[in-house]
Amino acid sequence: LKHGRVSMYATVGYIVPEYFKWPGFLSPSTGLSFEDVPNGLAAISKVPAQGWSQIVAFAGYYELFVYKYNGTPGDYGWKAITS
Repeated sequence: LKHGRVSMYATVGYIVPEYFKWPGFLSPSTGLSFEDVPNGLAAISKVPAQGWSQIVAFAGYYELFVYKYNGTPGDYGWKAITS
């Protein structure tokens, strides 16, 4: 199930920048604004290393400490519709 969440986040993250960009600066110290960052995989080289470390630290913290699912995978509490 974790791979499914990651793929959904990746899909949304790839589509949304085509239609929306945040106003302001991504990195004020380097003068990099959100509009300067290209879409898709070209954005990897534009984001500073400190930005990537913040993203990885947040995702790791969330997966290790916040998201605690103790149920059975795929059990959403409802019965499948059968004919």
